[in-house]
Amino acid sequence: MAVRDALLALLTAGAAYGFQLHGGLAARTGGRRAVNVGQTYATLERLTKQGLVEPAGTTDDGLPLHRLTDAGHAAARSWLGGADAAGADAWDETVDRVLIARSLPQWDSAAVVAAERGRWEERRAEASVAARATPTPADDASGSDAGEAALARLAAGAEAARAEAALAWLDAVTGAERLAFAPRAERPKRGRRPGRATGATFDADADPGGAYQPSAMA
Repeated sequence: MAVRDALLALLTAGAAYGFQLHGGLAARTGGRRAVNVGQTYATLERLTKQGLVEPAGTTDDGLPLHRLTDAGHAAARSWLGGADAAGADAWDETVDRVLIARSLPQWDSAAVVAAERGRWEERRAEASVAARATPTPADDASGSDAGEAALARLAAGAEAARAEAALAWLDAVTGAERLAFAPRAERPKRGRRPGRATGATFDADADPGGAYQPSAMA
């Protein structure tokens, strides 16, 4: 899962400030995706430049709010609908997508799970076909030929086993109680000191990773 996709999905719940989105990313993925707060702010900045996110005023205590544009809503729906991030692992995408969808009250998580199930059933069928299509080496095959054929069968079997495991996990998700929750209003602690020569500011409490961020991105 790209942080980009997760932040877009979280913003479908409504406008939010950076630190709120940062905490939501970890909370809504069961702790799987705890990233440095600087990465969250940098991703928000890129999304704004790409026209997927726009400013939405501030909170009562002055924290800048961010919201989705129409293009951002479309991108979020695309990812939650099953469009994997480029280069992402299919299993990781499934787990993150399902966890986030189940945590957001406004999403039909059952539909998300059903769509994921359909994709893994297709992958299982493709892996089974690949395993059956792997030729069995002839009795007089050389050691290298026999070894390569055996490895090909094992690789195809691994894909089939992964698909079976994914489907078993989706069964467990379907049988589990859904506990969706609204965004939390956690605030960054405000004790800031001047940043190094750049003029940026550094929030030691909000950024344990030590990333320097412009104060406007709090």
